[in-house]
Amino acid sequence: MAAPKNTFKSALAQGDTLYGCWMSIGEGFTAEILGRGGFDWLLIDGEHSPNDIRSIRDQVIALAASDSHAVVRVPVGETWIIKQVLDLGVQTILVPIVETADQARELVRACRYPPEGTRGVGYGVSRAGGFGQFDNYGPTADAEICLLVQVETKLGLENLDDIIAVDGVDGVFIGPADLSASMGYLGQASHPDMQNTILSALKWISGSGKAAGILTSDDTMIQASLDAGARFVAVAMDIALLLGGAKAVAEKWKTR
Repeated sequence: MAAPKNTFKSALAQGDTLYGCWMSIGEGFTAEILGRGGFDWLLIDGEHSPNDIRSIRDQVIALAASDSHAVVRVPVGETWIIKQVLDLGVQTILVPIVETADQARELVRACRYPPEGTRGVGYGVSRAGGFGQFDNYGPTADAEICLLVQVETKLGLENLDDIIAVDGVDGVFIGPADLSASMGYLGQASHPDMQNTILSALKWISGSGKAAGILTSDDTMIQASLDAGARFVAVAMDIALLLGGAKAVAEKWKTR
């Protein structure tokens, strides 16, 4: 049996626009619920959320029966964590704070089996390889891995052209919050200077032929990002959905 088809990767390659939701709660039960919400993809956040490899696994399993594609943001772009996440069966990963083409090339290698890469050949005992039941997983796995990199620092932005040009990088995600902080606008992603920088970067990425991505729950910014060419766009966050709904109900009844 070959590696499963990565529908997220193929959709981006076809030029589709995919809408997602950020998951920070870190629970399989929540992931299962959101998997029924109709999003094209759901991001399991390993960087800023209380996740470890086991909680990521639980959420991946919870989404297996869902139409929402599981994307995992690893906490750091290190081979060891990428190896573990891929062995869970995750086929799309997002790597934060990518600043150079050399770094991007090493991430590509981490996602591929030898001789092209450095991914450990352990699919005989991994969930990705069906625990040894997918005889043809190894030779077919590389083609179905989707690597998304985050450009979210001043240095990364300066090296954007070189990062985009790396073969094996499928998409570039602009991180508004960290990029704004790096450029001296901490907490001011909506500042006109930053809006111009962010949208210009999205246009540049899109114009290169690579998929551009962003996270924003602001309707105006969502539309501006789409107009700039963004094609994998996270439009909501689980914590904000839960808290916003709770506050709205509480206020409705407490202010009667």
